[in-house]
Amino acid sequence: MFRTALIAGALLIFGSAFAEAEPVGNRVDVNGMKMYYEVSGKGEPLVVLHGAYMNIPSMGTIIPKLAETHKVYAVELQGHGRTTDIDRPITYPNLADDVAAFMDAVDLEKADVFGYSMGAAAGLQLAIRHPEKVNNLVAASVAYDAEGWQPEFKTIIPQMTVEMIVGLPFAEDYRKLAANPDGFPELARKLIQLEKEPMAWEADVKALKAPVLIIAGDADVATLEHNVALFRLLGGGAMGDMGKPLAASRLAILPATSHTAVINQTDLLYAFIEPFLKGETPKGMFP
Repeated sequence: MFRTALIAGALLIFGSAFAEAEPVGNRVDVNGMKMYYEVSGKGEPLVVLHGAYMNIPSMGTIIPKLAETHKVYAVELQGHGRTTDIDRPITYPNLADDVAAFMDAVDLEKADVFGYSMGAAAGLQLAIRHPEKVNNLVAASVAYDAEGWQPEFKTIIPQMTVEMIVGLPFAEDYRKLAANPDGFPELARKLIQLEKEPMAWEADVKALKAPVLIIAGDADVATLEHNVALFRLLGGGAMGDMGKPLAASRLAILPATSHTAVINQTDLLYAFIEPFLKGETPKGMFP
């Protein structure tokens, strides 16, 4: 009898904890869109922004991992996932303004932000255009200037067509969640145009006040030199152990990692992200 009651009590406790961990989805009006988002976890708020052609599920296990220590607001951006599209180009400033408006709509005054790829560039623009909204920014697989892309990628951009993108495997996955199941060709057209948009944000990045954790694969879409240049713009790259505080921003390079492999390395990402958001630094021999 006692054992049965004990098991029942444990199931009730663990069942309750599991229920609390489950993300709660909702929609909110943002700049003419019905923006879908999910909230999960407890702790300091963290806004998560996905990459191009992606959605919340395709970000993999990093969102539930981050929700172990943060209250995560995972957003689906214009025309992606369950968020509706509108008659407007997809640009990084537009996406940033959407995120700022989303934060206002859900009464989120300020938060940490984690963005991957397109979401990282949107996060950079959010920190540039709405600095009052961002505590710390984690930018994975990002560039601040179009000249920072790998030569191979710069060669491919002018050759991109809607037909090419529609034939890729993730095009079919789009229909499973999309507010408009037939909207993928239009999304592809807008995202192809996004690749051609001018991107030269050096002065704006240099003026940023929010600390930034740059994460990149060593075989990413932006060159290693570009990631180092971004880190230096943010005040990083000087020698430590010389009696001066380290830069608030940080740089992490993932080995043997391509652009699309970055987001799948949950444990490694978390090991970089969590200490950064907590402001923790490794201890050296010198104070």
